[in-house]
Amino acid sequence: MTQAPHHSSSNALIERHTAVKERLDAINDTYQANPKAVLLAVSKTKPSSDIATLYQAGQGDFGENYLQEALIKINELAHLPITWHYIGHIQRNKTKDIATHFDWVQTVERAIIAQRLSDQRPDDRPPLNVLIQINIDDEASKSGCHIDELDGLVQAVMGLPKLTLRGLMIIPSKDGTDAFVRTKAIFDDIKGRFDLPDFDTLSMGMSGDMEQAVAHGSTMVRVGTAIFGERDYG
Repeated sequence: MTQAPHHSSSNALIERHTAVKERLDAINDTYQANPKAVLLAVSKTKPSSDIATLYQAGQGDFGENYLQEALIKINELAHLPITWHYIGHIQRNKTKDIATHFDWVQTVERAIIAQRLSDQRPDDRPPLNVLIQINIDDEASKSGCHIDELDGLVQAVMGLPKLTLRGLMIIPSKDGTDAFVRTKAIFDDIKGRFDLPDFDTLSMGMSGDMEQAVAHGSTMVRVGTAIFGERDYG
């Protein structure tokens, strides 16, 4: 009897996810990372059914870039205790929905955005976990806080009651190794100078540079295509 097509695709999805997990486990073992790097599955443009399949296979953290698309999926999967990460650019008019529906926001780059996220976080939800996105290579085309603005932004986030500053996030230019080294040094410097008991997350590295990222201190790698397959932007 022929299997229905979606079964084979869900099998392929689980196989790809397992392969990425095994690769990350091996990398974690090699570099004795402590804490071990966590896998964030980047599910933008992919259906809720794929996310549900991976959740059942043990994947708990999912990253979304596009707010309207993410809100539909969060609603459809509300019965599952998924940890949702917002990893897209934050426009001022989107902060209320982000503050209401996500568990983590990895792309805080300005104090006004942090302020709005804190003000708009519902009282019945725990503080929002946030990462400051640094524009580590000072690229005009990239989002992120500039390094000379970082201390001010750290202090701003520390003063906001509904946010917990968990760490830093970068999207480096093509060859990331130097950026990983610099970001880890910045991370350690901030941790040493500020009283941040929950500052434990360094989100850097994707499928192509996962090993270099973990070797240089990443605690969270963001992997999309290697798990979900090619994206359809049609």
